[in-house]
Amino acid sequence: MNSYSDRSDDQLISLYVNGDNEAFDALLERHKDFVYGYIFHVVKNEDVANDIFQETFVKVITSLTSGRYTENGKFSAWVTRIAHNRIIDYYRQVKNEALQSTDATELNILNRKEYSEATIEDSMVSTQIHEDVRKLICHLPSLQREVVIMRYYKDMSFKEISETTKVSINTALGRMRYALINLRRLADEHQISLSI
Repeated sequence: MNSYSDRSDDQLISLYVNGDNEAFDALLERHKDFVYGYIFHVVKNEDVANDIFQETFVKVITSLTSGRYTENGKFSAWVTRIAHNRIIDYYRQVKNEALQSTDATELNILNRKEYSEATIEDSMVSTQIHEDVRKLICHLPSLQREVVIMRYYKDMSFKEISETTKVSINTALGRMRYALINLRRLADEHQISLSI
């Protein structure tokens, strides 16, 4: 990783987008302390900060690989803005959960689909989607399948996944990213809808 230390962020991004995963490791190493520190300073909770940090870098990976980052020499500002947006999303969710009241006259929040019992049709569709996803997961390469199972079925954080599999967090995130890309591709190839 020493050979990456004299490269700019934009050079590392270019290398990563062209398939050099170690370049992203260097980028993550360069910015992780500042980004995590920023998140923790705002939320003041280690578990929440870890979750938001992971979500931030999943978004970074997704954006970089889909070409949604414009090279302008301001990667640190860009990644901080992503972290900031994730923090705002977190507080909106907390606020929405705290502000819900059954006394609201203009809206009965308990009369919502997510609080009602599923119809037989919804239940059948949901069951079918879960079965389809399980079948698709079986077609993933073993390392990608392992990360998906740990994250979504065992509810492990990327930090826990990296420690369990003895790889870097970046590698775990990368495997998840490729797994999601492959699941979407497989779903499209088999004309499987993954939403109700």
